[in-house]
Amino acid sequence: MNQVRVGLIGCGGRSNAHRQSFLKMDDVKVVAVADPIEERRLAAANQFGCTRIYHDYTELYNNESKDTLDAVVICIEPTAHDSSETRAVEMGIPFLVEKPVTMDLNQAREISKRVTETGLITSVGFQDRYLKLTDMVRDELKKHKQGGLVYGSWIGGIPGVWWWQKKSTCGGQLVEQNIHLADELRFLFGEPLSVYATCSRGIVQPGVNASSEYDTDDHSTAVIRFENNYTATLVSACYHRAGRAHCGLVITLEDMVIDYRLRNNLIIETPDYTYDVKREGLDHTFYLDEAFIHAVKTGDRSLIRSDYADALKTHELVFAANESMESGQVIYFK
Repeated sequence: MNQVRVGLIGCGGRSNAHRQSFLKMDDVKVVAVADPIEERRLAAANQFGCTRIYHDYTELYNNESKDTLDAVVICIEPTAHDSSETRAVEMGIPFLVEKPVTMDLNQAREISKRVTETGLITSVGFQDRYLKLTDMVRDELKKHKQGGLVYGSWIGGIPGVWWWQKKSTCGGQLVEQNIHLADELRFLFGEPLSVYATCSRGIVQPGVNASSEYDTDDHSTAVIRFENNYTATLVSACYHRAGRAHCGLVITLEDMVIDYRLRNNLIIETPDYTYDVKREGLDHTFYLDEAFIHAVKTGDRSLIRSDYADALKTHELVFAANESMESGQVIYFK
C-alpha cells in the first residue's frame, strides 16, 4: 500500500488537527469527507482536493467500501456515535476515533468486543501517550518503586462546543476533557484499584456566564488508587476565567518531583539537580496519526499506544468516577 486512503467523519475543530497531520504525510490521501455543516465539509474537502463529499457518516458508509477507503478518522460529538464505529467494523475499515468514544458505556463494550473478534486496527485519540515527555516520565518511574502521591489537574473555562453545557451530552469535564489525564495515569501507573469522586455546582450561573441549559459540574475531584502505593488526586474545573491555571501531573516521589506541564514541558527536581525539558517536535496529534497510518499501511500495530480495547478501560475509569459522584460510594475495580 503506497498511499492510505482516508475518510474524514466530522470536520470540526478536532478534525483540523488530524488534517494538519495528513497534510505533512506523503503516504496519506484524504479521499472522502462527511460533516452535517456544509461550510466545514467543503473547507475540509478543499484542503485535499477531495470530491467525495457527504452530509454525514451514514451517507459516507453507504457510498464507500473497503475497496475505496483504507481507514476512517472519526471526530464527532460524544452523543453522535450511533453507528459510526459499528459500520466501520462491519465493513472491515480500520478507524481512529476521538474521545470520549460514546456516552453509552455498554455500546463501547460491544464495539470493543466486535473489534477484538474481527482483529480490526483501531486507535483512540489519547495523544499524551505519544509525547517524548511521557516516555521520560515512564523511564523515571521505572527507577522508583516506592510509590507516592500524584496531583493532576485540568482547570480552565467552558469550551465553546454545544455539548459541553450539559452533563448528559458531555459526561462532565472529567469524561469530556480531563479523560486525557485519567488515561495518562493509567499509562504511567497501570490499572486502577478504586476511585472515589465528588463534584460541585453553583459557581457558574446558567444563563449568565453559561448557557441557560448548563447543568454540568463546575469542578470535581477524583481520588484514584493504583498498585505499588500510588494514589492520584485528579481535579477538573471549568469555572476559571482569569487565564489558564495549572494543567498536568505532579508526581511526588521520595527523592524526586516530576512535574508534567500538559503538552508543554517537564520539570524534574531532585536534591542534587533540577532540569526543565521543553516539548520538541511536531504537534502531539501528528505522532498519534503517524502510528495509526503506519499500522494501516503495514499491519504493524506496535506503534499504536491506545487501541479501542485499551481506551475502553480509561472510559470505564471516568464513568466509574461519575458513578461515585452520584452514589457517594467508592467504586472498586478489583
